[in-house]
Amino acid sequence: MSSQVAVIGAAGVDTNIYLPGRDIDFSVESNFTENIDYVGQAGGYVARGYAQLGYATTYIGYLGEDFSGGMVRAAFQADGIDALYFADPAGTKRSVNFMYRDGRRKNFYDAKSSMTVAPDLTMCRGKLAGVRLCHFSIVNWARQLLPLAAEAGCLIATDLQDVADPEDAYRRDFVEHSDVLFFSAANHADPEPLMRRFMAFAGKERLVVCGMGRHGCALGHEGRIRRFAAVDTGGAIIDTNGAGDSLAVGFLSSFFLDGYTIEDAILRGQIAARHCCTIKASSATLIRRSQLDTTFQGLRQG
Repeated sequence: MSSQVAVIGAAGVDTNIYLPGRDIDFSVESNFTENIDYVGQAGGYVARGYAQLGYATTYIGYLGEDFSGGMVRAAFQADGIDALYFADPAGTKRSVNFMYRDGRRKNFYDAKSSMTVAPDLTMCRGKLAGVRLCHFSIVNWARQLLPLAAEAGCLIATDLQDVADPEDAYRRDFVEHSDVLFFSAANHADPEPLMRRFMAFAGKERLVVCGMGRHGCALGHEGRIRRFAAVDTGGAIIDTNGAGDSLAVGFLSSFFLDGYTIEDAILRGQIAARHCCTIKASSATLIRRSQLDTTFQGLRQG
């Protein structure tokens, strides 16, 4: 049976380093921190997010034949994800995230062989048959699957991450092929000019969602940009890793797979993102369908 969603991109192991003070103390050799390893990165959060909401999910990506690769395989198997793994000779992707007490995060990402590997396109084409939604992260090799997703008739969504320049050559293939774009406002005090550029980039109309953290999110659709305030569903915000991924998963699944209105889909995406922020260094307990539905109904009635 075909999957509803194919997730194409980077999954690996993250190490979150929680600092006890305001910053790293560079005057001493050793800082005492809390260090936690878990399955993360965009592909990890997104694939697990869809699967934990109950969607039939395929993942396509690279892993190493190492301990970290084993962590990812075990987590995906536990979630029932149908995975097509290619071997990265340099090992499994790793990220180190310095987590500050005031909510700041600094990420150090090791993409391994992502700039040079080439997936087996015949195998990938078979996995995309019958898929409704292809969710891409911008790992370099994934651009080779963009034409395959288009040929398969998939809706193509891409997370551009913390994009700065709409003319960025690295991201151009992803922008041009996508029907839906997500990006973070981390580099933009006002994301609207960038959103308008993306909404009609290369003459193709597309839907654009910008995550703005505590300021909520912005939606660009049919020539109009609307802003939505952040939602508070309770629980302390302790870790923002994966929040943007959860926003995308909640919105895309609700709008394109389940037929919610675009406003309700944005709310469901924000609920999923807010829940993710209450989880410390883990992608194993992302929001489930029953919790999403219950919280959504409560906010809509309130």
